[in-house]
Amino acid sequence: MLILLPPSEGKAEAGTGRRLDLSRLSLPELTPAREEVLTALVALCAGPDEAAARAALGLSEGQGGELRRNARLRAAATAPAGRIYTGVLYEALDLASLSPTAERLARRSVLISSGLWGAVRLADRIPPYRCPVGARLPGIGALSAYWRRALEPAMAAAAGRGPVLDLRSGAYAATWAPRGAVAERTVTVRVLHEREVDGAPTRSVVSHFNKATKGRLVRDLLTAGARPRTPAALVGALRDLKYTVEEQPAVSGRPRQIDVVVTEL
Repeated sequence: MLILLPPSEGKAEAGTGRRLDLSRLSLPELTPAREEVLTALVALCAGPDEAAARAALGLSEGQGGELRRNARLRAAATAPAGRIYTGVLYEALDLASLSPTAERLARRSVLISSGLWGAVRLADRIPPYRCPVGARLPGIGALSAYWRRALEPAMAAAAGRGPVLDLRSGAYAATWAPRGAVAERTVTVRVLHEREVDGAPTRSVVSHFNKATKGRLVRDLLTAGARPRTPAALVGALRDLKYTVEEQPAVSGRPRQIDVVVTEL
């Protein structure tokens, strides 16, 4: 099983170990693309036009520190990606408290999308950075389109022959869309909040708590040691974990869509 996660805007303040070495990251076929994006990002943030750099990265005037941090990425201390990302999903996933067995499964199963790195595994050592996938970099252009060209072979290979649980947000999902047989083995998740309004049950798509639910869902799968070999077995594993899962009609050549219905956020 391959589990695809989005990154988080929130990140650790600093790394704690050796400097960045792109050659040691997972999916080494992405190294040339990573080098190109990193070079463009560092040059932009170290350049004289701070306003242009902020605009390219979607930063406010008060976020100049993010530019200075990006400018020093090549010399910055690193930490495992699982510690660098600190947002809501990762707080709910709580990697640090997983058992050794669940942590090993996480390292094998999880890939995190990134506007800067393309995709990384939890143990890959990276520095804190700011580079949303919606950014446009000089010489690169729109990162979403750039990674869409670069990621296809690496991600298809990483998917292997088992199911893919795709929990990425829309912007990151656009960087790689599974095709053919991989698409039919992919399961995407929408989180719905069900509550009673004026005596009638109503459902709504949640945003902030969507991330927390997805983090808990991944944690539960890892803790249970789930190793499903098919999308149907993955859905069954979620139901065994007491999640309310509703499947949408299957469409040939497209990922399977499921709704996870929660009553508490």
